[in-house]
Amino acid sequence: MTAPARLADIAAQAGVSEATVSRVLNGKPGVAATTRQSVLAALDVLGYERPVRLRQRSAGLVGLITPELENPIFPALAQVIGQALTRQGYTPVLATQTPGGSTEDELTEMLVDRGVAGIIYVSGLHADTSADMERYEQLRAQGVPFVLVDGFSPKVQAPFISPDDRAAMRLAVTHLASLGHTRIGLALGPKRFVPVLRKIEGFVQAIQDEFGTDPEEIASELIQHSLFSLEGGQAAATALMNGGCTAVVCASDMMALGAIRAARQRGLEVPDDISVVGFDDSPLIAFTDPPLTTVRKPVPAMGQAAVRTLLEEIGGTPAPHSEFVFMPELVVRGSTASGPGYGPGAGVVPKD
Repeated sequence: MTAPARLADIAAQAGVSEATVSRVLNGKPGVAATTRQSVLAALDVLGYERPVRLRQRSAGLVGLITPELENPIFPALAQVIGQALTRQGYTPVLATQTPGGSTEDELTEMLVDRGVAGIIYVSGLHADTSADMERYEQLRAQGVPFVLVDGFSPKVQAPFISPDDRAAMRLAVTHLASLGHTRIGLALGPKRFVPVLRKIEGFVQAIQDEFGTDPEEIASELIQHSLFSLEGGQAAATALMNGGCTAVVCASDMMALGAIRAARQRGLEVPDDISVVGFDDSPLIAFTDPPLTTVRKPVPAMGQAAVRTLLEEIGGTPAPHSEFVFMPELVVRGSTASGPGYGPGAGVVPKD
């Protein structure tokens, strides 16, 4: 195809003059950013290769550091964040921590060396109360904007994005209590993590409000720490069932699947003999057997807020150095039912 014909095609597709197309293709000034984007989009639609200097017209790279991707909530969050960054013209760079692989500090160094415009951390060391927060102040001193998701430290001057973990536990406990459960256990990860500490606070308060149970009794008999994994949930739920719990609230959906497995190994049915509640509402969790009742983490809102906040930082209008807290939502499915000896509803009608 001849050059004039090509220019005419692109101009028609973009709704601009051929002279404007020529200016864009030759990198000349005097073209509005939106018009330039229209011309480049027309090139893509018509299947023409962009001139080399117009490729990768990215606003920059943005690093996204997540834990392992075995827990489906992390890929779900990464997808929301990646899409939101792409819509704003940035190129997301996903860096994943793996056991025995790169540490958060090594991944940060790698991203900074590549000149990223900013970094979003998901469930990183900022959520670990035993970690040294000085690393984040050093990053700030280097002039790299960053946002922290799932975790909070008063020692770090940065925007934080979190779900309301305390409210999540109140939703779960209130639901189970309404079904007649009076001995409700909590299975969660190591105590040093901020979301874990907050879930404990919310759980203890909710159990106290519902049943008047002594906080020391709650801590010693109704709370089990393990790993944020299927095996961890299985171990914690086994201990809670041994303690007479008829319902188990889990700090992740993966742990909840472990709790269901623990119940089945004892010959118990979920939810007839024991109820299980998860946390996250991970992809595909509605299709387990039984479908999992869970507290939904507001992933789309959190991911979009993380990107919006980071881009404000990059743009030179820093967001407040505070915590943006998002309300979770209880999603009732098939893994919860009336407590043993109780009928449906308010949990006060004995079974026949």
